[in-house]
Amino acid sequence: MKFLDMRDTGFEEQFAAILSRGEQVSNDVEAAVLEIIADVRSRGDAALLDYTKRFDRLETDAAGLLVTGDDIDRAFAEVGEEDIAALRLAVERVTRFHEKQKQKSWLDAGEDGILLGQKVTPLERVGIYVPGGKASYPSSVIMNAVPARVAGVSEIVMAVPAPGGEVNPHVLVAARLSGVDRIFRMGGAQAIAALAYGTDTIPRVDKITGPGNIYVATAKKLVFGQVGIDMIAGPSEILVISDGSGSPVHVAADLLSQAEHDQLASAMLITTSRAFGEQVVAEVERQLCLLKRGEIARASWNDYGVVMVAGSLREALDFANRLAPEHLELAVTDPFEILPAIRNAGAIFLGHFTPESAGDYLAGPNHTLPTAGTARFFSPLSVDDFVKKSSLIYFSRGALDRLGSAIVRLAELEGLDAHGRSVSVRMTDRKDP
Repeated sequence: MKFLDMRDTGFEEQFAAILSRGEQVSNDVEAAVLEIIADVRSRGDAALLDYTKRFDRLETDAAGLLVTGDDIDRAFAEVGEEDIAALRLAVERVTRFHEKQKQKSWLDAGEDGILLGQKVTPLERVGIYVPGGKASYPSSVIMNAVPARVAGVSEIVMAVPAPGGEVNPHVLVAARLSGVDRIFRMGGAQAIAALAYGTDTIPRVDKITGPGNIYVATAKKLVFGQVGIDMIAGPSEILVISDGSGSPVHVAADLLSQAEHDQLASAMLITTSRAFGEQVVAEVERQLCLLKRGEIARASWNDYGVVMVAGSLREALDFANRLAPEHLELAVTDPFEILPAIRNAGAIFLGHFTPESAGDYLAGPNHTLPTAGTARFFSPLSVDDFVKKSSLIYFSRGALDRLGSAIVRLAELEGLDAHGRSVSVRMTDRKDP
């Protein structure tokens, strides 16, 4: 952990290591992923089953990759009613939020003889990737499947690794509640390749979304163009801006909620009060001892945790916009007063009683967020990610007569005679079709 004064001359250099974490993908990783993708494209199910046996210790035939309805029924029987109720509540709230994002097709008849518009069409089939095994990430299922379902996607296919054949029952429950159509026991780069290119067993999808390790992220990057992807996500991060109000206990807990993700996660605090920052650091040290994932959180905090002291809230806000954090907490007396100054952030959490974890699970907005500064130009996963938009154009004869000469002139400017002629022949040929 670093305690930095933003006004120190060496601040930028000291902070550079945090900003660049996770940037480099080893050449060995990319080479391995390329080999797996090529093999799955070439051998299909045979390659997928080989990798599943090798990496997930699951020996099965192609039919065994599919999670059956009976498997999901057993998961419901195994999961407690309280857990099911919590998952159902999360699905309902996330659905309600994403329903507000839906766009309709539209036509504008504002000009005589011209109709212009946009047709919004859901994707046919999408694949969502969910980390699996003994880990339980039902929230990832909900955040990826619900907006796809709300968008009207015809089929949602889920890939989840099953080390030793085990799939977490909470993940299966979340999948059914969220509207997932088919679930396959497969993980890693091989799962991404199977979804991107299809096999005899695995259907080819139009888009792949969801988190994964470096092999999964690299595979998504390499198949982009063959299929759509949501984003290339890096390590998780949180930035808390504090004016010294509120509780250092709360701020420390929020910082650690990100640090426990993995060793590359970054937990950052900018405060205008050094005394408050020191209290937060002491509280982080106390709370680290209470965490089940304390070893991971400790590594993250030691390597990429930072407390920065700003001369003013304005200075803190300017830095936040440069950083464009994945999660931004405005832990200040009046967060709505400074909200207009925020230009770059994945999700913004307002006030002392809005922990980042609320957004992770059931507040409603999506928790799949841009990382590593990409909030400057990327948005959270949304219904828009699961639709495509087609432009609609209609000209009457009169409209083409009115605008045709300008179209022809523009085509001539670019030396594209055939473009111009496709208009001019209609202007000179007065026969009705």
